[in-house]
Amino acid sequence: MKKLAWGLAILLALVALDWFIRAPDSRSRDLTRVIAEQGSAELKAYPYSFRVLKVEGNVAFLSTPRSFDVPAARLIAVLYPDINTKNANDPAFVTAQQTLARIQGEAQEIVAAQPGITAVRWKLDRDWLVGHHIEVPDGAGP
Repeated sequence: MKKLAWGLAILLALVALDWFIRAPDSRSRDLTRVIAEQGSAELKAYPYSFRVLKVEGNVAFLSTPRSFDVPAARLIAVLYPDINTKNANDPAFVTAQQTLARIQGEAQEIVAAQPGITAVRWKLDRDWLVGHHIEVPDGAGP
């Protein structure tokens, strides 16, 4: 019984440590809230939620599911399961790519316009991609 209790205590401590390491700071949470408040209806309804992961000095790091190393078709297939992603010329696929770029740009503009932020850098949202069964090569990402 003692071994089980120790095992659970260690597991709980590891979960808490993981949360602490990954938890965004208050400035990141505030900027993410600003995206949610100031974003267009299209941004608010988008199937991926852009969020600020951290702020270092005056640079905000914004999450993104986009990467040159992860094919857009894989991402679009998750965001829009009804789109034929095997045909790169499919108008719906092209529109989905353009929408992703536009929404991502809007999130970037909102964050960049906030006091104290002079630059926005992108950080690949590996957890989201892996959680949606999209393979992410080692070293991939912006």
